[in-house]
Amino acid sequence: MPVKGALSRAEIQEINRDRVLDAARGEFLARGYRDAKVDEIAARAGLTRGAVYSNFPGKRALYLEVLAKQAEKVPLRDPSASSLWDAVGAFAHSWVARLEEPGLGTYLAPEVLTDLALPYARLQQLNALLLGLAMERTEPVPSPEGAPPARRVRQAQMILTTLHGATALAAVAPGTVEPFDVISACEQLSRLELNDWWSYPHSPAPAHAVNEPWDGSTARDLVSGEPLPEGDGVVAIVGTHRLMAVEEALRLGHRVTLVVVTSQPAELDPLTRLVLAESVTCLRQSFGGGLPLTVIRDDTLAGRVGITAVSDATEVALLVRDGRIVARAEGSGACHAVATEDRTRV
Repeated sequence: MPVKGALSRAEIQEINRDRVLDAARGEFLARGYRDAKVDEIAARAGLTRGAVYSNFPGKRALYLEVLAKQAEKVPLRDPSASSLWDAVGAFAHSWVARLEEPGLGTYLAPEVLTDLALPYARLQQLNALLLGLAMERTEPVPSPEGAPPARRVRQAQMILTTLHGATALAAVAPGTVEPFDVISACEQLSRLELNDWWSYPHSPAPAHAVNEPWDGSTARDLVSGEPLPEGDGVVAIVGTHRLMAVEEALRLGHRVTLVVVTSQPAELDPLTRLVLAESVTCLRQSFGGGLPLTVIRDDTLAGRVGITAVSDATEVALLVRDGRIVARAEGSGACHAVATEDRTRV
């Protein structure tokens, strides 16, 4: 019979996990990723080496989780920019302001990304899509009648490239980055004309009509920080290697919920949260909310809609109407197929 007031096994595990994370943060601050030792982290936490590994599969997963939690704690302020120039300037200002803050930062050493290069690249592309969508909402790009949708994603990629370059340089050569020059460069990039447009995919996967229940998710949107909004739209259950497939539904005018799945959750879950938090916190401070794309991590959702196994190459799209799943598609082009299916139903 349990003792009244005694902690449950789950509560003890959660306390130990927090102790490991606190200890790891101190160890990484003191020694850096390369020289940090799991044994030292265990000693700092007052736990055994086995207790560390029971919570995290390795040093890299622990490092990514520490950085993700730090990135998600950035304080927010209400955006006040009224023009694209001002909003991009505010975005860049929010970014470079972090370069002078004490702590670990979010610059990832190359050895951390050795085996994570592809999902990391796709997550950065997703960040560019989110920034591009925010820029398009602030100042839409006109498209000639009959032409593919014009967009600002390549502009966003150039802005993020500039900011990541400043971050990398500040990490290896402190004092060499002039923040106001970086902000000014990003503002100028908001006026760069790149003839950017989105082309329709050639061979989408077929969509099939279904009639299945949809009970949504309780996960919070990683973009807005708010609960997942209710309503109709496309739900894209996509692996980390296929994240940009969501644009195939977005460009057809749908609200899209992106459910990120992976076969390596211990490392790719914190990597996803970390990379998105780098840009999302700046987006909230400069452009505000209201984007047509929400992003969640929900490890149970795939199974609840009948997906028996997920990988980093998964692409399944669902069309939700009036609380029911009315169409689904699987494989490359699934997002476009379901979005197109919705048009044929209108």
